[in-house]
Amino acid sequence: MHQIVDFFQYLLNSEEIIRTGGLVLITLIIFVENGIIFGFFLPGDYLLFLSGVFAGTKILNVPLWLLLSCIFGAAVLGSLTGYLTGYYFGARIKNRPDSLFFKQKYIDDTRDAFVRYGNGALIISRFLPVVRTFAPILAGLIHMPSRFFMLYNIVGGAIWVLTLVGGGFYFGERFPWIINYVHWIIIFFLAVTTFTVVKGYLNARKERRTEKV
Repeated sequence: MHQIVDFFQYLLNSEEIIRTGGLVLITLIIFVENGIIFGFFLPGDYLLFLSGVFAGTKILNVPLWLLLSCIFGAAVLGSLTGYLTGYYFGARIKNRPDSLFFKQKYIDDTRDAFVRYGNGALIISRFLPVVRTFAPILAGLIHMPSRFFMLYNIVGGAIWVLTLVGGGFYFGERFPWIINYVHWIIIFFLAVTTFTVVKGYLNARKERRTEKV
């Protein structure tokens, strides 16, 4: 049991992932987090930003173009996997009972995002933890035309990766001392993530109450 806890703590530690797993593990985690149903808890936003910081300071010794290409490919293919999962196994997902790694509330919250933002939710969801994982699954579940899905998938993935990885690389290259404040960066992203998720949940709950009234 202790080993399992240590493993999950490792998966949630972006700095450790980058230092020990390198580009291969970063790519794999981004793939899983972007559309595999049990990957919603994995680090996404701050893993991208920190990978850019580490590349900018040369701790992660890979060219920027290769880092961007691998992460972008993983994000797009991960979302496509989620879309195909929802498309072909949607009925099973809708009837699936709640568990440690899945709750119907995640699907409901993602559906609320689609109602609010339309198909553009696939772009906006890239910056929303949990919703980012379930948005492509729901898109497949409602049988969104594949050409539209791929358009939003590619555009959203490009914006997400260029913004966070590119921003991290810029800060790491221009201000290498930022590496001494990695933990504060993680805390910042966690605070933003928590605020976004809680706010989205409260807004969705308020709208449901209004609809009932």
